[in-house]
Amino acid sequence: MTFKDFETADPTVRILDCAGRRLVLDRTRIMGVLNLTPDSFSDGGQWLGKTAAVEHALAMQDAGADIIDVGGESTRPGAQAVSLQEELDRVIPVIENIVARISVPVSVDTSKPAVMREAVAAGVGMINDVCALRIDGALQAAAELAVPVCLMHMLGDPRVMQKNPAYDDVVGEVTNFLLERAGLCQGSGISRDNIVLDPGFGFGKTLEQNIALFHALPDLMARGYPLLVGLSRKAMIGQLTGREVEGRVAGSITAAALAAQTGVAIVRVHDVAETRDALKVTTALFPA
Repeated sequence: MTFKDFETADPTVRILDCAGRRLVLDRTRIMGVLNLTPDSFSDGGQWLGKTAAVEHALAMQDAGADIIDVGGESTRPGAQAVSLQEELDRVIPVIENIVARISVPVSVDTSKPAVMREAVAAGVGMINDVCALRIDGALQAAAELAVPVCLMHMLGDPRVMQKNPAYDDVVGEVTNFLLERAGLCQGSGISRDNIVLDPGFGFGKTLEQNIALFHALPDLMARGYPLLVGLSRKAMIGQLTGREVEGRVAGSITAAALAAQTGVAIVRVHDVAETRDALKVTTALFPA
């Protein structure tokens, strides 16, 4: 199958060819989160069994997810790293089963090049990397695998990123970082059409810095790359609402709907059905 097979009537619509499964960015698409970790901040431990994980992926597809994002290492503030083998053991068997049973694309949330290679071999069609392919060997792996990649900004690493994050100009610094990484990707053979950017809400940012980045989403989109944003149940939602993780659904859905109104390509969420409803209503009442 070639990329030409995915053409639409509108030549301006970006289409991501995710290992033969298309993700058409003609509207804001929903990425459903599948954490195969015991310590993720929101749903750690809920989907550790292969059967439970696969059933949850199927449920998210049925609820309206356009892509499922599978991760085996927590990136919550203070999270500890896991070994390569542990991450492989968590994600590869689940990915193999999910790919065989769902029709939407599957992405892998990882920074390890070996996990990227094994995941794509198992059927994954997109790499979602919070380190923006900065780990040794990751850029080369992504170029060779030739699937779409999402490059995220993070200040520091999960163990220290929320300890007094400081910027002279958060919008300018995040924008410059993402454009620099995108340029390096293109220089390494990754097609511009395969690059998605993520400003990294909550990854080394205060509430005020997150808000500034949100306001700057239209400017970042003007640089010509699709944007993915992850706001679901994060600390900034808790800070704005005063609610703990389990009570942040309404705030998260509101943030996703507002992000969609700015024109972002993908929203990464835990609550797929609720987000889908919100996007439908928002689109109907405030058409682009």
